[in-house]
Amino acid sequence: MVGEKVKIAISPVIQLGGSLFTPNQLVQIGNIIGTEAKVEMTPFKQLYAEVPSEHREAIQEELERNGLEVNPAGFVTKSLIACNFCRGAEEAGLETAIILNKAIAGIETPTPLKIGYAGCGLGTSEPLIKDIGVVKMRDKFDIYVGGEPKGLKTSFAKLLCSGVTEDQLIPAVTAIIDFYKEYAKGKEKFSKFVNRISLEQLQRSQIKESTERK
Repeated sequence: MVGEKVKIAISPVIQLGGSLFTPNQLVQIGNIIGTEAKVEMTPFKQLYAEVPSEHREAIQEELERNGLEVNPAGFVTKSLIACNFCRGAEEAGLETAIILNKAIAGIETPTPLKIGYAGCGLGTSEPLIKDIGVVKMRDKFDIYVGGEPKGLKTSFAKLLCSGVTEDQLIPAVTAIIDFYKEYAKGKEKFSKFVNRISLEQLQRSQIKESTERK
């Protein structure tokens, strides 16, 4: 309907040196969405912007031409929150992070889902306070679940599985998301879901099976 607004999530692409908006991109965002648009900075390294629903596709195409990513806002898996790849693109797994982001960003979930990626054990993207954390350890990956960054009950994510190969990584992470979508109670936060289901049950689920298929 003409006049309706829709909220979109705008984020920079994952790149060597970290995912940051450049000054030129910020200028282009303003030019593309218009000076009257409402814009909100989120803790997900995204900008939420309200745009006319009838112009959404055209706005998305123009933003993407300027090197930006556009995903749905709200209760979805957020764009991958990645580190700065300080050990270099190849060693820290930049290409793997880009592929993972394309696989998970924008999936509808019971509550917003934050996934962090770190290219080494330094964990500069703080993967252990994300809902799902991926940490590259040499040529394999560890996956953590259930981090909680807010409130008085802040807690670190728990190790779900280690020694995951590059080929197994995306099936494992998407299996976690699918399991959450299937068994969450209403709008149950992911950290509460992990505590209720238990780490052991997650490890016995199809998530573990997904890491053993290849």
